[in-house]
Amino acid sequence: MDHQPDPRPAAPTTPRTTEWVTTPLTEELLRGALDLERTEQGLLPHRLPARARAQFPDGQVALAESQPSGVRVVFRTRATAVELDTLRTKVAYEGAPPRPDGVYDLLVDREPAGRASVTGGNVLMTDMATGSVESRPGPVGTVRFTGLPDRVKDVEIWLPYNEITQLVALRTDAPVEPVPDQGRRVWLHHGSSISHGSDAESPTTTWPALAALRGGVELTNLGLGGGALLDPFTARALRDTPADLISVKIGINLVNTDLMRLRAFTPAVHGFLDTIREGHPTTPLLVVSPVYCRIHEDTPGPTLPDFSELGTGTLRLLAAGDPAERAAGKLTLNVIRAELARIVQQRASDDPHLHHLDGRDLYGEADFADLPLPDELHPDAATHRLMGERFAELAFRDGGPFAVGGS
Repeated sequence: MDHQPDPRPAAPTTPRTTEWVTTPLTEELLRGALDLERTEQGLLPHRLPARARAQFPDGQVALAESQPSGVRVVFRTRATAVELDTLRTKVAYEGAPPRPDGVYDLLVDREPAGRASVTGGNVLMTDMATGSVESRPGPVGTVRFTGLPDRVKDVEIWLPYNEITQLVALRTDAPVEPVPDQGRRVWLHHGSSISHGSDAESPTTTWPALAALRGGVELTNLGLGGGALLDPFTARALRDTPADLISVKIGINLVNTDLMRLRAFTPAVHGFLDTIREGHPTTPLLVVSPVYCRIHEDTPGPTLPDFSELGTGTLRLLAAGDPAERAAGKLTLNVIRAELARIVQQRASDDPHLHHLDGRDLYGEADFADLPLPDELHPDAATHRLMGERFAELAFRDGGPFAVGGS
């Protein structure tokens, strides 16, 4: 029978529906987390183990450790499209400008290949004047990456450093498998909100992530916003976590909180290092003192918001202590730097794998003139990049404490 043309208008072409493969999210596909919690919504990565979480005195460390700085979903696949369903919990502050949405970074074979965010999720609205927190629930969102190269490749999705992220579902248009051990050294780092990531551009551009990628190592980031306080539970987590390289950045949070005096600080540092050494007796261990912070160089804490500027949409911090109180043992950044240098020098006589780095070599007073800290405390994206590049040069280069083959 002869074929006759159809007189009806042609129907619009419908794109072929993607045939998704859903892969269970398991420990084999996660890096950078010390513990995984199954919730009603999905899988919640933690950066401190359950034993440590049972010992938190307040909610600050609980919030910080559940924000997945340095945590990434890693797999090998031929997929050209990837979807990750997540339920985020975002922090907001009354009277302050809304914080940017968290960012997901995509790496393909360790090279940047995409960046995206999700919508929806929960909000923790915090009133800094009263300390009250209101939880506002929201829906699951989806982060989507397409156009990936059609070949076998290693894919990494780095989770936002500043949003609690529950992993709900992973979908790809080809099967995935775990990435086998590639022999990279594991770098375990602990520090404050600056190490946690505030206020970096994205999860792979926090200064520790930048340094890790430049140094060719696998990062486990225990940077805890507001939580670098020489807590014994953190020291035990560092002790019990497998690592080839360890660094601890100590100082700014102790001044922020006005937590202790010099008399308590010195034995607390010794105890913190002693605990780490119980599990890592010969691992290269680098003690990093605080970066430059104008308001606290010689003025003790506590650090407080400048409430006079909250209504302007600008958040600035100030030092509320009195410089004269240094005589009574109150801590400032210069006091801490001098004592850390002395402690490391003393201990290094019996511990040749212990090293010291002055934080001002990462960001100093001269850098402040060109790259000021927007809120007087936290570095911006450009400063994170500067610090990451400098740490990689100082720590991982030949002769550095983390150089291949030893220092």
